[in-house]
Amino acid sequence: MSDQNVHNAGFTPSGIRGGSLASSMMSQEARASGGGVHSGGPTATLQEMGARGSTHSSGFTSSGISSGSQASQMMSQEARSHGGETPRGGTTSTVQSISMGGKGGR
Repeated sequence: MSDQNVHNAGFTPSGIRGGSLASSMMSQEARASGGGVHSGGPTATLQEMGARGSTHSSGFTSSGISSGSQASQMMSQEARSHGGETPRGGTTSTVQSISMGGKGGR
């Protein structure tokens, strides 16, 4: 289900679908960063997963982040760099939210 949620949000094998949540996220992220979307950020991470159809195998599942997965490593690294918490709107929370069918926690 999580892969389908990512595709439904507009992150697809052929790119970000116009008029979708994905295109809105990309636009917001580009404006906030002065015109570009950063590698490793929420939009780039979700698009990579949408292109490969690999959210579940990365550890972002409909029931949460899988222990010992790439997702758990990402969450741990993000928490360390933010004083022990994963920030709302950060890469981990955004990817997990969309994987579960949400709007990305922004």
